[in-house]
Parts: sequence; structure tokens; C-alpha cells
Amino acid sequence: MPFTRISLLEGKSPEYLKAVSDSLHQAMVEAFNVPLADRFQAIHKHRPGEFVFDRNYFGGPRSDDFMVFAIAIGRPRDAATKQAFYKRLVKLLSEAPGVRPEDVMIIISTSSRDEWSFSNGEAQLLENA
Repeated sequence: MPFTRISLLEGKSPEYLKAVSDSLHQAMVEAFNVPLADRFQAIHKHRPGEFVFDRNYFGGPRSDDFMVFAIAIGRPRDAATKQAFYKRLVKLLSEAPGVRPEDVMIIISTSSRDEWSFSNGEAQLLENA
């Protein structure tokens, strides 16, 4: 049930954005124990000046291809699972659409079951627990 916000500079083609989305989902399924049908993402494209980042902080230099994956999850994962996910996502993104590892930032935030409503104003995870 992860939900991911992907932020990047505007100007990328639909094919590029699809490759980013597909790489994220493949990494989620393979390394983060997410079901194949569990795909919720929002891609935010920013104009220059609206997406501010340090080009050298922890592992730069970053290019204009820099992107941030802000992932909200319900069930916490252990450190080893998160590390495997980080590595898998960066590898897949380097293959398609060709993003350098230095240009990928990943943030994972956890929440409790009562903080998710998938539809109908109901907390389905509480009701199905």
C-alpha cells in the first residue's frame, strides 16, 4: 500500500516518466514486498526555481535529472529490506530511463493503519485486520 510522490524538474518525455514509474514499481515488488497490483504514484514536475536542492550534499554532484521519491508506507520494513530496495531502485533507474545514482533521493515515512482510507471514507486496513 505504499504511496509515492516523485518530484523532478519539468521537461521529461512521457516515455521517460513511464520508465521512472515502472522502475519504481518493479523495485517495490522485487525488494519491498509490495503486491503487483499495489501501485499508487504521483509525479510532480517542477519549473526551474520551484525544485530546490543542494547539488553536492551527501554524494553529489547532482544534475538537473535529480529526483526525489517520497514514499509513505503503512507496514514498517527492517533496515536490510530498505537498503535492498534503495539499491534495486537506483539500479533499475540507471537502466531505464538512465538516471545516475547521484540523482536519486529516497525518503520513506511510516504511518499507522488508521491513517489510510482507500475509498468510501473508510479505514479498510482497520476493518480487515
